[in-house]
Amino acid sequence: MRKVFALLLLLPGASFFGQAQTNTAKTTIVIKNSSDIDRVGEVLSINWASVITRYPSIDTANFKVLDAVTKKEVPFQLEHKGEVAIQNLLIQVNIKAKGNAKLLIVEGKPAVMAKKTYGRYVPERYDDFAWENDKVANRMYGKALETRKDNAFGIDIWVKKTNKLVINDWYKRGDYHTDHGDGMDYYSVGLTLGAGDIAPFVKDSVYYSKNYHNWKVLDNGPLRTSFRLYYDERDVAGKSVKVVKTITLDAGSHFNRIQADYSYSGGADLPVVIGIVKRAEPGAIIMDEQQGILGYWEPEHGVDGTTGVATILPAGKVKMNTDKVHLLTHTSVKSNEPLVYYNGSAWSKGNEITNAKAWFKLLDTFNQKLKQPLTVKVQ
Repeated sequence: MRKVFALLLLLPGASFFGQAQTNTAKTTIVIKNSSDIDRVGEVLSINWASVITRYPSIDTANFKVLDAVTKKEVPFQLEHKGEVAIQNLLIQVNIKAKGNAKLLIVEGKPAVMAKKTYGRYVPERYDDFAWENDKVANRMYGKALETRKDNAFGIDIWVKKTNKLVINDWYKRGDYHTDHGDGMDYYSVGLTLGAGDIAPFVKDSVYYSKNYHNWKVLDNGPLRTSFRLYYDERDVAGKSVKVVKTITLDAGSHFNRIQADYSYSGGADLPVVIGIVKRAEPGAIIMDEQQGILGYWEPEHGVDGTTGVATILPAGKVKMNTDKVHLLTHTSVKSNEPLVYYNGSAWSKGNEITNAKAWFKLLDTFNQKLKQPLTVKVQ
């Protein structure tokens, strides 16, 4: 009897111990929102070294991030930025204005998270590179398209009215210029900067980077997709110029982060423009040079609805104007010094941003978030 009794004591004890191990915090993350804006579904980057310092024995395949109050799992991703070693812990959070949150890192197998961002090289469609999240989709054009009559240069927009990832389905379907209930591609790029591409600008001329020739995926979801596009060296008013563009898209965001790294000989600054292609009919435009915000609510495209497009350059002095083709933000770059800006889009039929007023308000809100980032303390 004593043996049986002892076994009954051990079994509940073993179960309780395992549960305690799972729910015991190894590290605490405190996040503060000092802004007057609710941060809904925002992806936050936490330096991985700061996590390791507090939790040196962490098993990257066996930990969870929990909300300290609700004990619910918080979506996360280990960001590598193209390196073997982990660079950052990415988490997706909701924090009220002037609020804070406490998260716990605990042992345990994390739940499978839905993939909210994705991108890939598309060799079956003339070397496109396409990427998306649960809000927007874009593509850039590659080398194989250069010899075709339908060649295009700048950033393309695919409008969506679903939070599902659609790139692979649309390419497989081969009919993405028709809305089958989840969105479509009706945005026209042509030989322009499209929806916010960047290029040198000398003597009133845009020197297009043309099409990318090489690519590298750095991270690919579930919360952040990032990649690099490499462009061949080309002549810009007698100067040989190369550019590498690093594009990052987070879950829940209408905006890409674009880092342009130009390299050229000589120490002088290189004038560049960030452009949005204009349409023939009038649309609504804002040009806020002080804030670096250029917003465009295009004219309605018949039954397809209306696309909102924008670029935001949060730092540096800029000038804005229009030419026959583009809405332009003028700035300059230095060789081997990155320039970071943002481009974004929305669709009137996407059931979220339905008019120019709402689009321009979102631009202002996003800009304020850039100025007042969430603060993090790992303890």
